[in-house]
Formats: sequence, structure tokens, C-alpha cells
Amino acid sequence: MFKKIVVILLVLVFAFGGFVAYRPSIYRIERSAVVRAPAAEVYSRVADLTKWEGWSPWAKLDPAMKLDYSGTPGTVGSTYQWKGNDKVGEGRMTVKGLTPDRQVVIELQFLKPWEQTSLTTFDLVPDPAGTKVTWSMTGKHDFVGKLFALFMDMDGMVGPDFEKGLTSLKEQTGG
Repeated sequence: MFKKIVVILLVLVFAFGGFVAYRPSIYRIERSAVVRAPAAEVYSRVADLTKWEGWSPWAKLDPAMKLDYSGTPGTVGSTYQWKGNDKVGEGRMTVKGLTPDRQVVIELQFLKPWEQTSLTTFDLVPDPAGTKVTWSMTGKHDFVGKLFALFMDMDGMVGPDFEKGLTSLKEQTGG
């Protein structure tokens, strides 16, 4: 009887592992807002990582967060590194691509509490009311990430922060 229970448990564990392994690897989070400002103004606040403190939702979670910048602000290769409390963790952003007044591409590396690399993009599109800003993040889950995603919704965790950041960006640029 004991052997049957062990065999059944092992089959269930392997079946669950197979289920997790075949879950989608790619994730995408996206939020948009119209900012009543020209694209050049929005672009300058997003492309220059030293200006993120003014509108980033995570800067408010840990005012004592340690920040370190390198490279020329607003250029490809510039970085923003942070180390903070449990709410913000530790990581680094590196500007990977810039199309003036149109797009900012950033590699986002979380170092703690877990390691994960994502690609973050800000697309700026002219709108009759100003500039439509679309903030997206894409990445790939490993097995542990897939397991985590079964219980925690990435979009539900990060999406509201994107919304707060876009609202703050709107406030900083006049609505």
C-alpha cells in the first residue's frame, strides 16, 4: 500500500512538473495613457534615467533607495542601478535603444530578490490631446518563473505600477 501511495505521489509530482514546463514562457505587460505634452517633453523624462525619480512609482516605495547612474544621461548605454528595501529589491536598467521623440528601449535586470531580465519599451505616438505613451515590458520565464506565474499574475502585480507611473508622468508634464 505504501509503495502505491509513493508511486501515485511521484506520478502527480512529475505530471505537475510537466504541466508547469509546458506553460507559456513569454510574458508581456502593457499600459497606455495620453499625456498632454509634446512627445519631446515626455521623451526627455523617459530617456534620461536621472529623471525617473520624479515620476517612477518605485522611487516612492523606498525614499532611502541607493541609486547609482553611469554613462551620459539620455544616451544609449547609460544605466541606472538601484538597491532598496524589500518592496523595490535590487537591479539595473540600461538604455538599449533611442528614437528621439518616438521610442525608448531599456533592458531591465532584476538582481534581488530574484534574477530576471526583461525588455521595457516606451512608445510615444502623437495624439490630438498630446502624446500617447505606451509602456510595455516583455520577458521570458524560466521554470521557476512559470511556477511563480501559476500563483501570481505578473500583469496584476506590475500593471498597476505602470498605471501609477503614467499618472505621475502626466502630472509632471501638466496633465
